[in-house]
Amino acid sequence: MTQNVQAVEAAIDSALKAIADASDLDQLKQVKIEHVGDKSEIAKASQSLGKMAPEERAEFGKVVGAAKGRVNAAYEARLIELERERDERVLVEERVDVTLPVKKVSAGGLHPLTVLTNEISDLFIGLGYRVAEGPEMESEWLNFDALNIPADHPARTMQDTFFVEPLSAKLVMRTHTSPVQIRTMLESQPPIYVICPGRTYRADELDATHTPVFSQVEGLVIDRGITMADLKGTLDHFAQAMFGPDVKTRLRPSFFPFTEPSAEVDFFFNGRWVEWGGCGMVNQKVLRAAGIDTDEFSGFAFGMGLERTLMVRHGITDMHDIVEGDIRFTQQFGMGA
Repeated sequence: MTQNVQAVEAAIDSALKAIADASDLDQLKQVKIEHVGDKSEIAKASQSLGKMAPEERAEFGKVVGAAKGRVNAAYEARLIELERERDERVLVEERVDVTLPVKKVSAGGLHPLTVLTNEISDLFIGLGYRVAEGPEMESEWLNFDALNIPADHPARTMQDTFFVEPLSAKLVMRTHTSPVQIRTMLESQPPIYVICPGRTYRADELDATHTPVFSQVEGLVIDRGITMADLKGTLDHFAQAMFGPDVKTRLRPSFFPFTEPSAEVDFFFNGRWVEWGGCGMVNQKVLRAAGIDTDEFSGFAFGMGLERTLMVRHGITDMHDIVEGDIRFTQQFGMGA
């Protein structure tokens, strides 16, 4: 009996020391397994009660019960203390200094060409036009034949056009957005008022003023009584919206297979005349190819390069700046800081 009591007292001393020495919750968890759990010396002493004589069992049971109480109380007190220390440490280590400056992240934005396209679209939508789009890979018939561009025209040679293999498929990467005009006339009945913005492709080398992939916006009007005067007025309004209210335009006689008469349109900007694009009255052959009655309807068309418009408008001198995706170029237009 005496020996058993001494063993329990030694187990208590060992448990209390281990609990006090535990420096964190992980160590205390191991102490619980060794000194508080079912495999501890005190638990073994409790299990030995069944082998004792009845007169010794009651007295030794009190000793074991008191031992469990002391050890459990010490364990719970140390657990509360270590949890409090952990919480205080977390508050210090994981605190957020709300006075620090916020890390500035660029919000991103639209490319200047996209912004210009949207601006032009809004302008013409306000005039009653609608925006029409079409595929960038087109049939030769829509890209050339329907526009009165014959098979022997230089624009149909490999030097200007990207042909899609197999050549028997008669597909090309569109060289202008004019096929969208043909598609619109085939699918719609006059009156027609549309603009056709989009990417186009030609076999040019990338340099300061040229790029093999460039953007255009074309306009098409088909209605009764349309004349060159309507075209000139539309171009005046367009140019003034792009370059300022004092801008003047002029038409120079030219030739395009899909318009007759045809003209180059220039505008006077910063003390000089700048070539902007082509225009003219839609050739009657083109109207008839699209199934439009030329005795009743007439129309005009125009087309401008968006890169050229952007370059002149903002004094950009190198095409590389527009197409190479340098964010420093985009940021100049307020499209992300």
